[in-house]
Amino acid sequence: MKARNLLIGCALLLTITLPGNAQQSQELRIEQVEGYLVTPQQLEFDESLLQQLQLPAGFRINVFAKDLGNPRMLAVAPDGTIYVTRREQGDVLALLDSNQDGRADEIRTVASGYKYINGITIYQNRLYFVTDRQLYAAPLQSPGVIGEPQELINDLPDAGQHPNRTLAFGPDGLLYITVGSTCNACRDTNPENATILRAQPDGSNRTIYATGLRNTIGFAWHPETGELWGMDHGSDWRGNEQPPEELNLIAEGANYGWPFCYADRRPDVYLPANPTGTTKEEYCANTQPPVLTYTAHSAPLAMTFYTASQFPEEYRNDAFVTMRGSWNRNPPSGYKVVRVRYENGKPVKFEDFITGFLDEEKLTQFGRPVGLAIAPDGSLLFTDDTNGVIYRVSYVGTGN
Repeated sequence: MKARNLLIGCALLLTITLPGNAQQSQELRIEQVEGYLVTPQQLEFDESLLQQLQLPAGFRINVFAKDLGNPRMLAVAPDGTIYVTRREQGDVLALLDSNQDGRADEIRTVASGYKYINGITIYQNRLYFVTDRQLYAAPLQSPGVIGEPQELINDLPDAGQHPNRTLAFGPDGLLYITVGSTCNACRDTNPENATILRAQPDGSNRTIYATGLRNTIGFAWHPETGELWGMDHGSDWRGNEQPPEELNLIAEGANYGWPFCYADRRPDVYLPANPTGTTKEEYCANTQPPVLTYTAHSAPLAMTFYTASQFPEEYRNDAFVTMRGSWNRNPPSGYKVVRVRYENGKPVKFEDFITGFLDEEKLTQFGRPVGLAIAPDGSLLFTDDTNGVIYRVSYVGTGN
């Protein structure tokens, strides 16, 4: 079994605008970058494959549910019901573990007919979910039962390349919605693209909270500081090592640089366009750098802080991030769940938490982690949208 590995060399012509009324342009230089299409072969899922996964000592992983098609993002209701969106099926499933054995014993479809559904959250006994352009909310009625969804927003920006919106409620009681860019690297014309938006719980008074975020799907607030952290996707076709994925401290009104900058405010020389009225260098100097960076093209998809008590104390208030995996890097990166260690409310490093979905030769894979949630018993749930599985990670102790 071999990965599909296609080398593509890209030559881009960049121009620089000269001063003066003529606004003449001259050739600056030709930049060439090598790009790869590398797709590890997907193995058919079998629970015996779990033996290939590596976790820290004392942790165990099991299948919470399988044969789900395309499960994406997760939300956990106060009554313990697990809700999951399925983008390709356009619906929401409710999963119940009535006997509390760590495996779903009942699965129901509670909403359907929602193309590009992705993000989901729960706030004040209402289930919120979002498609590429619409936001909906439905009352929670009983375990695995919701009322009729009500449309709250119907005019989110056109999605283009990144239709997967996510949403969550902040400590301020307001709703935050991520909106990716329409393209890989371009000057987006709609100011709401490549942003995080903020609105009232009913969808009103929508404003732009932060800009220059190419595609920040995973984001969460630190339990102690209340600060908002998010993982942003770097652009494709910039080589194997650039640009890195970014962990940003996201502040109101801040600009994080895309499309003109990446990494530590580094100008993107492969983008022909320049900011209006200034140079890339000057523009980037006034943007916010990432606090930490991660391997390019790993595709971070969800982020959550661990606030339960089942895991050892050292995990409390650290974050978990799913890395769905690359298609534009040789060798492939991602296909794992990572931990972000925090000290005094600040991130200090990434480290592997679950690996083994991608084989050592990086030719095959059997899992692409996406959604994350903390179950009522303190275990960690995450989805695999390629093999239709929801996994459960629990701590059983080093003596077991």
